[in-house]
Amino acid sequence: LEYMNKITKGGLIKKSLNIALAGTGVGKSLFMCHCAATNLSQGKNVLYITMEMAEEKIAERIDANLLNVTVDELSIRPKDVYDKKISRVKEKTVGKLIIKEYPTASAGSANFRHLLNELRIKRNFTPDVIYIDYVNICLSDRINNASDSYLYVKSICEELRGLAQERDLPIVSATQTNRSGLGSSDINMGDVAE
Repeated sequence: LEYMNKITKGGLIKKSLNIALAGTGVGKSLFMCHCAATNLSQGKNVLYITMEMAEEKIAERIDANLLNVTVDELSIRPKDVYDKKISRVKEKTVGKLIIKEYPTASAGSANFRHLLNELRIKRNFTPDVIYIDYVNICLSDRINNASDSYLYVKSICEELRGLAQERDLPIVSATQTNRSGLGSSDINMGDVAE
């Protein structure tokens, strides 16, 4: 992340949609969980929207990052050791985390807008960054027919960037490479799925 912050001259900018690109099973969700944990450590409020994995799995990965242990170690630690580590992390971490799970392809920017309003009103929570796991399985609010996958995903991206602009924050998501990108050592836009 330090190198990424150097490349981006200070990190993610507000009003932007940022996409992590990698092959299937490479660790896009792991990357986003790591970034979310880092944001929390920096005192930022994080909203993590998942449509691929269960909320509990995402929370587990973020906890492992915050505690600097593997996910497997989380379940075998004695409760008193775990509680002590959690207390230390709580003292250092002032950012808040909310994880919201939606079924695959059932939610899009309109749903996320509603969620943001609800969180602000009911829980006094406004995120500094939003993670969406992941862009290709979101719902488009403008296009009903997904027969052209390129146009469909393009529409989703435009809607999410609009949400980032409207809420003055960065949104981070992921997409995967197509088959030709899996074996490519130098991935380019032609290697992006859909």
